[in-house]
Amino acid sequence: MIEYVVMIVAILGCVFALMQRDLLKTAILTGITGVCIAFLFQFLLAPDVALTQAIVGAAIVPVFLALAAYKTQRMDDK
Repeated sequence: MIEYVVMIVAILGCVFALMQRDLLKTAILTGITGVCIAFLFQFLLAPDVALTQAIVGAAIVPVFLALAAYKTQRMDDK
């Protein structure tokens, strides 16, 4: 039952990340999705894949997205 809740949270995190206009919020939501996927891999008894997903999907990718958002200049719609 808990795996279905985690799957729904992961899907909602992806959808909300696509709908955001702020890139920092998108990076945070991408990290939440990565944590959910890592938990699902752990639940499916694949700890090596879960560890890799936790490192890459929940830590490295959101940090790179946040750094890229920080380095860019914001252009407002007119």
